Amino acid sequence: MKYANEINKRKTFAIIAHPDAGKTTLTEKFLLFGGAIQTAGAVKSNKIKKHTTSDFMEIERQRGISVATSVMTFEYRDMLVNLLDTPGHKDFAEDTYRTLTAVDSVVLVIDCVKGVEEQTEKLMEVCRMRDTPVIIFVNKMDRDGKNPFDLLDELEEKLNIRVRPLSWPINMGTDFKGVYNLYNKSFVSFAPNKKATDEDIVPLADLSSPYVDEHFSAQDAAQLRNDVELIEGVYDTFDNTDYLEGKMAPVFFGSAVNNFGVKDLLDTFVEIAPVPRDRPASTREVKVMDDKFSGFIFKIHANLDPRHRDRIAFLRVCSGRFERNKFYKHVRLDKDVRFSNPYTFLAREKNVVDDAFPGDVVGLFDTGNFKIGDTLTEGEKFYFTGIPSFSPELFKEVVNRDPMKTKQLEKGLRQLTDEGVAQLFTQHNGNRKIIGCVGDLQFEVIQYRLLQEYGASCQFNTLPFYKACWITGEKQKIEEFIRFKQANVVEDKDGHLVYLAQSEWYLNTERTNNPDIEFHFTSEIHK
Repeated sequence: MKYANEINKRKTFAIIAHPDAGKTTLTEKFLLFGGAIQTAGAVKSNKIKKHTTSDFMEIERQRGISVATSVMTFEYRDMLVNLLDTPGHKDFAEDTYRTLTAVDSVVLVIDCVKGVEEQTEKLMEVCRMRDTPVIIFVNKMDRDGKNPFDLLDELEEKLNIRVRPLSWPINMGTDFKGVYNLYNKSFVSFAPNKKATDEDIVPLADLSSPYVDEHFSAQDAAQLRNDVELIEGVYDTFDNTDYLEGKMAPVFFGSAVNNFGVKDLLDTFVEIAPVPRDRPASTREVKVMDDKFSGFIFKIHANLDPRHRDRIAFLRVCSGRFERNKFYKHVRLDKDVRFSNPYTFLAREKNVVDDAFPGDVVGLFDTGNFKIGDTLTEGEKFYFTGIPSFSPELFKEVVNRDPMKTKQLEKGLRQLTDEGVAQLFTQHNGNRKIIGCVGDLQFEVIQYRLLQEYGASCQFNTLPFYKACWITGEKQKIEEFIRFKQANVVEDKDGHLVYLAQSEWYLNTERTNNPDIEFHFTSEIHK
C-alpha cells in the first residue's frame, strides 16, 4: 500500500478508432491542453509544415496514417496521464490489440459522418473481452453527419454497450452552435477558427434560464430543451460503477480539429477514468498495491532514433516501484537484468526517469533480450497472460536484391519482426526466408524501413499459403510429418515448428490424418 498515493494519480489509456476518424488529431489536442506541446501539428496538410507529434516515422508523415503505437506522457490537473495513440488501419491491428492489454481504459473516436465502421467493431470486441472501460468521442461535428440520436442507437446496437450522452450538440455542420455539457451543466459556444482558450463556458444549471432564449433562435432553444428532456427520459443516468465495469459508455460530441469539446472530454476523463488495476498472471492475480515490482513488455520498436540504431522495449508497470539501476528478474530467460537509462516518452522525444509506478509506460534499451509478452519481476516466477500473437494470413518470400547487404538484410528482418508487426519463418533445414503478416500494408512498411533504416533492398514474392499453424506433439510423429511435408514446414524465429497450409481443405485433412499432432493458431502456447 505504500505507493497508493502515486497509483491514484495515474491514468493510462489508449485512443482507438477506424482510420481517419481523427484519433491522432485528438491526441495532439490532449497534448496541447496538457502543456506538452505548444502548437498542434496536422496529420495531412499542405499548408501546415509541422507534423503531428505522435506520427514520428517518415512513412507515417508521407501517408498521413499511424503505423505504430506511440506513447506519450503529460500532466493535467495534478494527474499524470499516459496516452497511447494506436494505428487505426486494420493491417496494423495486431499492434493495437496488444496495446489494449497495457491500458486501463480507452477513448473510442467515432466520425459523425460515417458512424460505426468495421474496424471500430473489431476493436470494441477486444475491449469487451476484458471489460475495458470506454468513453466515446463523436468527432467532426462541424460537418453535416448523422442525427445524434441515430448515432447513439447505432453505437448501442453495433458495439453492444449501453451509452449515455454526457454532452449534447446544438445543430451540426455549418449550423453547429456549440455543445451543452450534461455532466457539469454548462454550455460552450462554438466559433470556428477561434482558439480553444477563447471558448465561452457559461454555467447553465437550468435550461429554462433566459440565457438560452437570448442566445439561440426560438427553434434552437426549443430543440435543445426537447433533446435534453428526451435524453433524461430515455437513457439511464450516468453510473460510474457501470462505466468502470465496461457496461456503460459515456458519449461526448465535438470537433478535434477545431479543438472543440476536447476540454470537456479531458476534464471528465481525469475525473471518472480508472486508476491502474489488478492484472491476471499465470500463478495468481497481481495486485496493483503489491509492494514488489512487476511489469510486462507489450511493444518493441527498433530505430526509434534512426541515427542511433536503438531498440526500445516498452514496459507497462503493473505493481510496486520500478527503479533505475536496480536488478530485476527476466522470467523467460531466468536471468537478472538492470537498466541505467529507462525513459518516459513524448513520441520520439524521451527523458530519463529514476522511478516509475503502476500505470506508467517505461522505455528500456534492448540489445535483443526482450520479446513481446516478457515479464520482469523482483524474483517471483510468473508471467502476465492474455497478450496475443496471431496466425498470419499473407505470406511472401524475401528475395535479396543486393548480395553485398546480406548481413544488413538479416539484421533488419530480425529486428523488425521482433517488433511483432510481422512474423519471420525460415525453411526447415534451409535458408529461404518467409514473412507472414496480417495485412498487406505491413509488407510495404517493412520494405520501406529495411531500405531507409538498414540500407537493405529486397523484393517480396507472394506465396500461396492460407494459414500458419504451430505444431506440437511426440517427436517421432512430428519427424514423420516433416518427412512428408518438407516443403510446408518452416521454423519461426524461436525455432518452433510451423506448418504452412495451402488451403482450409489441406489443413483439415492434415488434422484428420495426424490426430497425434496438435495444430495451434496463436503462439501464446510457447510461454
